[in-house]
Amino acid sequence: MIEIKDVSKHFGKTRAVDHVSFSVKEENVFGLIGTNGAGKSTMLRMLAGVLKPDAGLVLIDGMQVYDNVNAKKTFFFIGDEPYFFSNATPRDMEKYLSSVFSGFSRESYYLYLANFGLDSRRKINTFSKGMKKQLALICGICSGAKYLFCDETFDGLDPVMRQGIKSIFAQEMERRGLTPIIASHNLRELEDICDHVGLLHHGGVLLSKELEEMKCNIQKVQCVFTSEEDAEKLLTLLDIVKKEKRGSLYTLTVRGNRDEILAQFAAAETYFYEVLPLSLEEIFISETEVTGYDIKKLLLG
Repeated sequence: MIEIKDVSKHFGKTRAVDHVSFSVKEENVFGLIGTNGAGKSTMLRMLAGVLKPDAGLVLIDGMQVYDNVNAKKTFFFIGDEPYFFSNATPRDMEKYLSSVFSGFSRESYYLYLANFGLDSRRKINTFSKGMKKQLALICGICSGAKYLFCDETFDGLDPVMRQGIKSIFAQEMERRGLTPIIASHNLRELEDICDHVGLLHHGGVLLSKELEEMKCNIQKVQCVFTSEEDAEKLLTLLDIVKKEKRGSLYTLTVRGNRDEILAQFAAAETYFYEVLPLSLEEIFISETEVTGYDIKKLLLG
């Protein structure tokens, strides 16, 4: 388990991370979301022990991370711009990583290289940005580390490759209990993979919740009422976050338990109604509006 307890980090007068607290359960995908400058990369670098917090605790399996070799053996960190040795090839990186991570899988490594079309003998400095991202992810997955820290993991990858990486994450989570922590500015990249999502803004945590918990407490309903009078009767009873109307069709985002809301619509005078799946962006909009923020101004999907 990873625990962040009241952590702060300043660079001169700039508050990069400001009294942040959250926890990450094992075998969950944790999405750390926020705009550029929100503190995501700084937070990940403190998690990885690259930076030392000015205040607070960063614990991995109960161990403080900074300057702790045993704690650092439990994770693999992939920065926004992955680092590789000068003039190294993927084969060189395998030899080094095998010496650092006792659980490194050479067999899986070369199999993934072949499947991704990456030449193990080619100089990495001749790879494109996307190819370097792919190689870094392969290194992290094959390291055997319990935790995988990823900064803008899918940036530079095409849609097919993104889905492939997500499938590999799911496979490794099931096979050996991998726990990925993924920082991104893009909600849509994470909505089909995350179990828990934390939103950073101006260095602080706006929100940190289980995705399923958020989904259970807010519903999206499309309906057509038999009359405007019938519409008004029901709408006054609902806790409406967002309301749109096109012709006679209402699209409502409503807070509350799914069964209770369905019962209310079943008792109302409608021609039809249906509950639709919510996107992660829609869920976050509803949750952050409670705290007085407009997520549409914070994040780009």
